[in-house]
Amino acid sequence: MIFLCCSMTVSAATYIEITNALPQKRSELVEISYADFQKGFPWTKSKIFQLTDAATKAELTYQLVFKGNKEPVALLIAVNIPPKSTLKINVKAGKPGLVATKTFARFVPERYDDFAWENDKVAFRLYGAALEGRKDNAFGMDVWAKRTDALVIDKWYKNGDYHTDHGEGMDYYSVGRTLGGGDIAPFVNDSIYFTHNYKTWKVLDNGPLRSTFQLNYPTRNAADIPVTVTKIISLDAGSQLNKIEATFDFKGETQLPVLIGIVKRPAPGAAVVLNEKDGIMAYWEPETAKNGVTGIGSVFMDEATQMKVNKEHLLTLTQAKASQPYIYYTGAAWNRAGKITSAQEWINYLSDFKTALNAPLQVKLK
Repeated sequence: MIFLCCSMTVSAATYIEITNALPQKRSELVEISYADFQKGFPWTKSKIFQLTDAATKAELTYQLVFKGNKEPVALLIAVNIPPKSTLKINVKAGKPGLVATKTFARFVPERYDDFAWENDKVAFRLYGAALEGRKDNAFGMDVWAKRTDALVIDKWYKNGDYHTDHGEGMDYYSVGRTLGGGDIAPFVNDSIYFTHNYKTWKVLDNGPLRSTFQLNYPTRNAADIPVTVTKIISLDAGSQLNKIEATFDFKGETQLPVLIGIVKRPAPGAAVVLNEKDGIMAYWEPETAKNGVTGIGSVFMDEATQMKVNKEHLLTLTQAKASQPYIYYTGAAWNRAGKITSAQEWINYLSDFKTALNAPLQVKLK
């Protein structure tokens, strides 16, 4: 999951204290401003240090986050904290142990400008300009179903047979000219104006614990309103959900109607949740004997204007402010991965995710 600790007044510190106030276990990444971290531990300017659990002496993995800058702007720490507990972390000099790379993102020019990304749970892709005009063009977010913790993007693209499950999973999710697995688009006069295919890209961070990238889309008219879209997408190790920051630039209005959509399958047997109050939209697709079941879900920080189902999508309608990022979370799970195997488990996961968003871990440098 993706959590930001609040800004804090920092003086010289001896350890980091992280508190979980919820009655549920928290396994996630904690983000601390790197400027605050260095104020607390000024000797870490060399960027060579270790983090250890004060109680168990076990080393904790971390990542310096650059967000496209030359110098780090944040420190990510992977933590596992029991319910209603506090973790004390010691900071000491020394070369950290090797950290397994659990996230990865890249531009895929060998496959019509795809942009693909993954973690140890699931993989995704969005479609680039080279695919436009082809019969197999697609618009929204694609999902690759994985049942391995290994990173597979390079391997699957190289062998070219990723529509067949060879034991690691496959791409069987159908996107087409829809929003796919939770993409966002302007919605004006009851019409969806798809952002279509991205034009340019930039990787801002690439693992080991979080990968973040930016996609820029060309200006398109939404009912005679020229709109330019930029998406910054982050995926953390261990999470089923991406963080999406979509910025819409347009003139003449202060807000633009937008929607987030999940493509709906025609077969019966799906489970649908449209929880406007809690900001959760969930879909557990109809099962197929060949492919199993994919669950798609979106989580919103703000109360949705409206959620509904039409012929093609589950939809969440809201408003985006001009030149300000609209932030939400969207992602997927596959029952054959063996972690989330039912509609209720998927709904519970999304609910727990939202609960954790509303109650971020409390971080102090002491």
